[in-house]
Amino acid sequence: MAQPEQPQIIMYTTTWCGDCRRSKRWLKEHNIPFTEIDIEQDEQAATYVRQVNNGSATVPTIVFPDGAILAEPSNAALARQVEHSLGITTPEAESAQAQH
Repeated sequence: MAQPEQPQIIMYTTTWCGDCRRSKRWLKEHNIPFTEIDIEQDEQAATYVRQVNNGSATVPTIVFPDGAILAEPSNAALARQVEHSLGITTPEAESAQAQH
């Protein structure tokens, strides 16, 4: 019997964005599936990103299945949100918890 797919993260990006590449690499390293949408190729996506970022086309803008949104997150912030939204604990999230 096939396992149900977990809801995917949507990451709004551009091709030139270094923070986008870093966030994508982090998600891939932790085997966390995501859908990437290039806001330079999709005007509706660009409009959405500006809407949720007070008029700024901030990338990456990462939307989690539970509705949480992160813009330009650090790897630590991404780890915390992945744990909170998806219940997946990563080494970064564990070390952040140990510091508190």
